[in-house]
Amino acid sequence: MGEYPRLLQTVLDTTDPRQLAEFYRNLLGLTYRPGDEPPADGAPEAPDWLVLRTPDGTNRLAFQLVDRLPRTTWPLHDVPMQAHLDLTVPDSAALERERLRAESLGADLLLDRSDDPEEPLYVLADPSGHPFCLFVSPAHPKQTGERDRAQ
Repeated sequence: MGEYPRLLQTVLDTTDPRQLAEFYRNLLGLTYRPGDEPPADGAPEAPDWLVLRTPDGTNRLAFQLVDRLPRTTWPLHDVPMQAHLDLTVPDSAALERERLRAESLGADLLLDRSDDPEEPLYVLADPSGHPFCLFVSPAHPKQTGERDRAQ
């Protein structure tokens, strides 16, 4: 059996790494890589790279500073999505709860398909404009929060 590269993390471009890292830290319950935490004294900072991990230390998301980031125009294709995150919840009650929590953290609702009997979902945009799907999955593993899904 040959060796394969290992996916370390997904990197999101942003004009404000701290804001976007805080959004996903709060949304997904992740923690900062040691040294990436906000300054305890509230001192000004200008990070250009931040990493979030699971509590066991597995890198999940990184945030890279860019000078500008045009927001996607999805569902129009003038500025395509290019990539998005799929997030699952176990049931409709959790779908509603997590949509409201994401919006309270700064997400914008792009599409409401919560009444779809096959796959209830919302498409939201994070504070930097990256779309992400939040949907009900009967295969939602409640312990790990991970699921494979081919698009």
